[in-house]
Amino acid sequence: MTLPPMILLTIETTCDETAAALVDDQLRVLGSVVASQDELHSRFHGVVPEIAARAHLERILPVIDEAIRRAGITLAQIDAIAVANTPGLAGSLLVGVAAAKGLALALGKPLVGVNHLQAHIYACRVASGVDVFPCLGLIVSGGHTSLYRCPTPIRFELLGGTIDDAAGEAFDKVASMLGLPFPGGPAVSRVAEHGNAAAYRFPRSFLHEPERLQFSFSGLKTAVRYAIAGPGRPDFRDVKLTEQQIADLAASFEAAVVDCLVGKTLHALDATGLKTLCVGGGVAANRRFRTQLAAALQSRHVRLEIAPPELCTDNAVMGAVAFERLRAGEVDGLDLEVLPGLVRE
Repeated sequence: MTLPPMILLTIETTCDETAAALVDDQLRVLGSVVASQDELHSRFHGVVPEIAARAHLERILPVIDEAIRRAGITLAQIDAIAVANTPGLAGSLLVGVAAAKGLALALGKPLVGVNHLQAHIYACRVASGVDVFPCLGLIVSGGHTSLYRCPTPIRFELLGGTIDDAAGEAFDKVASMLGLPFPGGPAVSRVAEHGNAAAYRFPRSFLHEPERLQFSFSGLKTAVRYAIAGPGRPDFRDVKLTEQQIADLAASFEAAVVDCLVGKTLHALDATGLKTLCVGGGVAANRRFRTQLAAALQSRHVRLEIAPPELCTDNAVMGAVAFERLRAGEVDGLDLEVLPGLVRE
């Protein structure tokens, strides 16, 4: 007798996206909803944690309800509840975990905590339709820029990460300097298409230190500020830039970030000998990055898996990594904790 597929409800509220999805154990997406908060945070040029948490509280139940409706199922057909509980903003995580616990208790279903970073890499598994592990995992987002050795979907070894700003955070800050809207990544990339990437020679920290698998974007961000301010370094906010200057600054900044991401990833591949590379996180949707990384790997016989853009940014589909914990017999109780800065490796 053929058993019906197991259906997982996944919830994602780590930062400023309220998301829910229904995925079966064949990794087929039955329904997915993502509610963005961009309009709430745009005036601040970054995510305000208290605003994010309050917005999650307002949206979490309607988002879950809509995802179930799109899947065409009932609550009774859900077999397990998964929720991202680490890492992320404390208030945001609390909303998702509380909702997941309530549903697990009411429905009498297993509860599974999800590591948000492992989920970003698992998005590549969902998108590819085939196994991608073991692999080298690169996560590039607003809060994380890290390289991992990933022997399995739920066992990661940190190889190196940013020592200051994450790549996505740097995009947001530079966008603010250039008078561009939030979120900064897409805004900078759009403007950069019309700029000269060689107009400014910005620093590429640690790029020529293959033994150091770390990133640093703070100096790059400062270099952009000084490039805007010019001689004497007045307050950069008083400087009026032309459209072409903005485009050239954006393109040069983007090129520096991409060079660092690609270069350090190549160093990590050399150091580990791994032949599969999986990339996740919002910055992985950047067109220049995807193109340059693919070109750099052409002669290396390395399999590249990058999720489609809609699975790079925060979403609940990638929470399907919970199936891997379920298969390993790993289930959480109603005492599941929120771990804002702790990564289960």
